[in-house]
Formats: sequence, C-alpha cells, structure tokens
Amino acid sequence: MKIGIIISNTDPELVWNALRFANTALLDEHQVEIFLLGQGVEIESIRSEEFNVQEQLNKYNELKGHLLACGTCISSRQMKFDICPISTMKDMLRIVTESDKLLTF
Repeated sequence: MKIGIIISNTDPELVWNALRFANTALLDEHQVEIFLLGQGVEIESIRSEEFNVQEQLNKYNELKGHLLACGTCISSRQMKFDICPISTMKDMLRIVTESDKLLTF
C-alpha cells in the first residue's frame, strides 16, 4: 500500500507519532512518502526529552523512507535546509493523488 503523510506541525508528540507510524509502515513493507509543509519544515529543530523526534527521523531515513519539504515554506523561514529535497505543491499533489491512504499531522 502507498501511504502519504503530510506533517505541518512542530508539536513533539504529534510529529514523533507520525514518524513512528511511518516507520512501522515501512517495516511492514508499505511505501511511505512524507511531505513537510508549513511548520513541518522545522522538523530538525524539534527538541523534547520525552518524544525523541530526531531518533525517529533518523530511523525513517535508515529505512529509506521518502521525505520531501515545501520550498516556499523553507524560503519564508529563511532556513538552511538539507535533510531532503526541496519540493513544490505539485509534489504534494502527486503524493495526495497517488497514495492509497493519506494522513495529516
């Protein structure tokens, strides 16, 4: 199954759970693609002692999960961004239309 996930939040518990779900799906041999939108592009700066987002993000990358980020959202924050390809709304549209299931966090 193709699973699309849109993360547009920086709440540590929410993002941690989104990534845990993505990793579980990858381990179960599903295709997973995550699109970072809005605040979601700040994923690398999320810090929490209770919810280790970075650990889950590293695991997602190790499992070869596909990650894209909104270029406009990155530019509006004047961020340096190199954890994944910078993408557009067309890429998000592709994820939405090609996914069997789509989740937003």
